[in-house]
Amino acid sequence: MQTDKRIRKVIIAGGGTAGWMAAAAMAKVLGKNLDITLIESEEIGAVGVGEATIPTLLTYNRLLGINEQKFMAAVKGTFKLGIEFANWKDVGESYIHSFGITGKDHWTAGFQHFWHRGMEAGIASDFGDYCLELKAALEGKFAHLPEQGLNYAYHLDSSLYAKFLRSIAEEFGAERIEGKIVEVAQHTENGFIKSLKLASGEIIEGDFFIDCSGFRGLLIEQTLHTGYDDWTHWLPCDSAVAVQTEAVSEPIPYTRSTAHDSGWQWRIPLQHRVGNGLVFCSRYQSDDDAVQTLMDNIEGKPLIEPRVLKFRTGTRRKHWSRNVVALGLSSGFIEPLESTSIHLIQRGILRLMRMFPSNGVKQADIDEFNQQTTFETEGIRDFIILHYHVTNRTDTPFWRQCRSMDIPDTLQHRIDLFRETGRVFKNGDELFAENSWIQVMLGQGIMPEGHHPVADVMSEEELIDFLDHVKSNVARTTAGLPSHQHYIQRYCKAAQ
Repeated sequence: MQTDKRIRKVIIAGGGTAGWMAAAAMAKVLGKNLDITLIESEEIGAVGVGEATIPTLLTYNRLLGINEQKFMAAVKGTFKLGIEFANWKDVGESYIHSFGITGKDHWTAGFQHFWHRGMEAGIASDFGDYCLELKAALEGKFAHLPEQGLNYAYHLDSSLYAKFLRSIAEEFGAERIEGKIVEVAQHTENGFIKSLKLASGEIIEGDFFIDCSGFRGLLIEQTLHTGYDDWTHWLPCDSAVAVQTEAVSEPIPYTRSTAHDSGWQWRIPLQHRVGNGLVFCSRYQSDDDAVQTLMDNIEGKPLIEPRVLKFRTGTRRKHWSRNVVALGLSSGFIEPLESTSIHLIQRGILRLMRMFPSNGVKQADIDEFNQQTTFETEGIRDFIILHYHVTNRTDTPFWRQCRSMDIPDTLQHRIDLFRETGRVFKNGDELFAENSWIQVMLGQGIMPEGHHPVADVMSEEELIDFLDHVKSNVARTTAGLPSHQHYIQRYCKAAQ
């Protein structure tokens, strides 16, 4: 009978990015009061395609006191100002979803309303001309500016990132055990997990478990049977092929996402190589054809054999069940179109640490954790669906399916609101802010039918001055930035 319910020993099942992010954060913050053990097997390779991030990773790094220059050199990283989407609205067209803020808002209405009036009057230019991050990305420039004047994220080598985090975790007392988990034991009275048995016969007991076992969800699903909400009717891609190539040009400061006939291709530039992959729908494209499509569209010599991964988009019905929290792929999978995988790991860790059940697992904590996680993942899900559904493409069966499919009511409302009024509102603590939704909706071809009346209060001369002032500030700042490559060489060059 389990009488002492206090949590003293935390077991992390699995390594990779998710496992070592959890181990590093928990050891650094809670390590004096906890015994943290991570079990991973060299036999089980990490999926390791999540090499692009979003700006929230800067928060995680700051919380851990990570020196950015050392981190960037260790992971052979480059800077990222946004994502280019080519062939998504239509073949031959592209736009960038940047991390910045576009223009200047009024308290009653966002900048898009003033821009919309300017477009109607023929005095405004492309929406992206008013965004510093977007212009810097297109011109291949980067620098740190005062007061976080340039919003950015990272491209990183995920295997090197796991090693970097491991050194932090072990410095603060986390222990790694090599081994393959072959059996899971539960307490008979409440179904909580009691221990993990390794192939060597060793039994590892714990009070609380973090499942980082990847798609199989060894603890959260195979043992606790929490269930899975399948989202493939909205996000039909179910496969990916990945390959690394030699770098043949200077790294650009953005991720490239190029839509193909039955999915899309990523290109992520690092200091020493380039990460490439094709996410596709097996209903419309075979594995062999997908490999061929990818290999026909890469630059540089392949460094590894291409490998195919299978997945099912969706989410666990419970991300925390009994004394198990799932992180990373074991918690669900939303394809990497907007580089949200590492963000969701980070958010799960921070959420767990805020609610850490030191004196025993409480159902109220479980319910709150799951409610917050569901809200966040559904918001990201809707944002990804937007890219597929709002398109002019009808050239292949895949795109015709995406264009005609039913979508969640929450997303339909956002689309209708923007199309009819130009308005976008961020709901609470969700990830993507107004400017992200605006950039993607405009980029995918939705032009609002109207704008807020406050934009009509300005005279045409005042509106010209306002728009020109924003645009010239962006152009002047961009012109003064060094090239991305030059900045990396000076700031965080990796050892060869």
